[in-house]
Amino acid sequence: METVERFIEKFVPENYNIFLDINRQEKTFSGNVAINGEALDNIISLHQKDLNISSVLLDNSELVYELDNDHEAVRIELPETGSMTLVLEFSGKITDNMTGIYPSYYTVDGLKKEIISTQFESHFAREAFPSIDEPEAKATFDLALKFDQEEGDIALSNMPEINVSRREETGVWTFDTTPRMSSYLLAFAFGNLQGKKAYTKNGTEVGVFATQAQNSDSVDFALDIAVRVIDFYEDYFGVAYPIPQSYHLALPDFSAGAMENWGLITYREVYLLVDDNSTVSSRQQVALVVAHELAHQWFGNLVTMRWWDDLWLNESFANMMEYVAVDAIEPDWHIFEDFQTSGVPHALKRDATDGVQSVHVAVNHPDEINTIFDAAIVYAKGSRLMHMLRRWLGDKDFAAGLKSYFEKYQYANTIGRDLWNALSTASGKDVASFMDAWLEQPGYPLVTLSVKDDKLRISQKQFFIGEHEDADRIWQIPLNSNWSGLPDTLEEESIEIPNFSQLLADNKDKGPLRLNTDNTAHYICNYDEQLLEAILADFDCLDNTSKLQIIQERRLLAESGQISYAELVALLSRLSNETSYMVMSAGHQLVTGIERFLEEGSQIESDFKSLVRNVYQANYQRLGFEKSAQESDEDEMVRQITLSNMIYADDPDVNEKAQAIFETYKGNIEAIPAAVRLSVLTNQMKHAETDELVTLYLDTYVETNDSNFRRQLASALAKTKSQATLERILDQLQNKDVIKPQDLSFWYRLFLSQPFAQEAFWSWARDNWDWIKATLGGDMSFDSFVIIPANIFKTDERLEEYKAFFEPQLDNLAISRNITMGIKEISARKALIEREKAAVWQAVARHF
Repeated sequence: METVERFIEKFVPENYNIFLDINRQEKTFSGNVAINGEALDNIISLHQKDLNISSVLLDNSELVYELDNDHEAVRIELPETGSMTLVLEFSGKITDNMTGIYPSYYTVDGLKKEIISTQFESHFAREAFPSIDEPEAKATFDLALKFDQEEGDIALSNMPEINVSRREETGVWTFDTTPRMSSYLLAFAFGNLQGKKAYTKNGTEVGVFATQAQNSDSVDFALDIAVRVIDFYEDYFGVAYPIPQSYHLALPDFSAGAMENWGLITYREVYLLVDDNSTVSSRQQVALVVAHELAHQWFGNLVTMRWWDDLWLNESFANMMEYVAVDAIEPDWHIFEDFQTSGVPHALKRDATDGVQSVHVAVNHPDEINTIFDAAIVYAKGSRLMHMLRRWLGDKDFAAGLKSYFEKYQYANTIGRDLWNALSTASGKDVASFMDAWLEQPGYPLVTLSVKDDKLRISQKQFFIGEHEDADRIWQIPLNSNWSGLPDTLEEESIEIPNFSQLLADNKDKGPLRLNTDNTAHYICNYDEQLLEAILADFDCLDNTSKLQIIQERRLLAESGQISYAELVALLSRLSNETSYMVMSAGHQLVTGIERFLEEGSQIESDFKSLVRNVYQANYQRLGFEKSAQESDEDEMVRQITLSNMIYADDPDVNEKAQAIFETYKGNIEAIPAAVRLSVLTNQMKHAETDELVTLYLDTYVETNDSNFRRQLASALAKTKSQATLERILDQLQNKDVIKPQDLSFWYRLFLSQPFAQEAFWSWARDNWDWIKATLGGDMSFDSFVIIPANIFKTDERLEEYKAFFEPQLDNLAISRNITMGIKEISARKALIEREKAAVWQAVARHF
């Protein structure tokens, strides 16, 4: 494995004074940078990628330098070591790759316009100016910009603008000096932007900005959330937000979800903007993303990981804190339920495949960096581990530890051990010994509980789905039991507790024995027949988190083959009286899991759809399509799950009412109430597809500026049963004026998951792989084109095609791990279906 050279070992930067002159029309830029720092060697290197460097000066004297494009570097010979200021002149080109300096496109009144912005994480600052582009190389930045300015244009950066009078004379926008920070956090943007501002309790100026294509009120929701979240974090961390501004910018083209640039956070529009016709889930999503990025202003920006192997220090904590913050400012949302239904199952499923990365993973080369931005592991699993740790320590000690951590390491770099030490000092507990196994080892344990000869045996063993090699891993597991008389943790392979009958008697008022209450720790349980029967007998009395947890655990055990998948049919059938979003969301996962065993158009599929209608009928009768004045936000979310499943199940009443709503709004389908719009659009495509309907959806997709609405239109189009429609859509996948590259993976997942469209889209991806790679190769969504088919394929034919196409690419560091895991994942799914198909069919027929 090639190990990348650390340039900071030979040159330590202190300040960058950067001037950039950017020409939007020509897609070029030129500039100079004065880098003040300390040279530790006579030959140093700076990062640069695709830059034309015309001179390197020291004290106005030309230095000898050489470009090393293979290593994205410029090598410079110095006459001396010590403190110095190097001045480099350079130029470059602006591309559409959504890295470095790049354009975003939007349309206003039929005219195509663009704004320019940046994306420097993980290692793309080098595309804009020469630098030591490593997280440990913290420095201050002075930025000045000039561009082909038009009336109405403004420029934004990490810090407030200074020298406004100079700008009015020269056209140069100058920004105040940043705090010490890593190069990947520098950012700027300019164009015809609009926005609104407010202030936190401590006087931080908060602003939310978007293009002129957006409704001016669409920033209001995020602005309110941002102000309240900053106030919360300042109280919780006990450390003030350290810079004068917190700007938030919605970009029409953006490769990730959002980016935490200090003082100028950038977002996909869908994660920042909310209009009057929005869903509860879209508002919650915006709040969570804003809270996540603001958490980074402390986790990641003020205190930064030394190298990318500690990325979890940024992302796992931010992913946890987003829920803590939103729960504090909007307690009626019960936002932790969102994590239980999204992040938790995502982490549990991916972390059960042999070969998955650990949360803390070695990074030897920049090409590997994008692969560790694994949403299921570094984000979801890492977040779950932090929730587990917070519970283990208690919130008071957890917050106190964070405060001392921020105060000790502000403007510096750390490793994970530094955080553990701070939390240990605050709590008096050995955090490192508790957490190391969870962070350093991939996977998670299955805790098995059994009763024999009046002894309760509790054991742990790593849980796998599919082929694997058992490495005999052991974790320190918080049992978090609802019973007294059990140890707090399981630290060995197994323990036996005598006198189970007495234990049962002592806890008779606490319900059946369960572990991992509140589902905060990263493991699952398998209860033997006696214990499980007691839990299921008491199922209706369990809290909703426990119900979801039982469903999730049984589903995973079925996926691994430790119980029959047919058992899940009975579990699904008992949910018909549930009204909780969490429980019905878990039920939806059962539906999609069982659906894989069925053949489209078969009698057994028809029987299963009848079962699904029975499960969701009560909620449909309760909620219908119309929002009532008394209903809760949770009711809206349950309605969406209910309608989705009833449409899948071809319920005639739902079909009739959805078509009637469509007829009412067909002159303006964007005005359909957002909470039922996806259901109405999907139902219409499924039951009344015409060429005219497809044209309406595609034209509206291009014309609208509502990103959530676009996603709904794409989801509905995926239900097509027309070959002509497939061909129309395939023809548009490379048309950036219709489908933005940032949205390609979303479209690919939608259509690949539909049996009718799968062959066409799988063939398209293979035939156009070079184009996908060129368009998205530097983008965090590139590996999605490896992961998505692995999540869907289930036949011998698809497995062989997957292997034939991807195995020759195993030397590509950006996708090699996902290729290996993908093969295992498809193989496991194929084997599961072959093994359990007959039993599932029998169970469906029996419960119908």
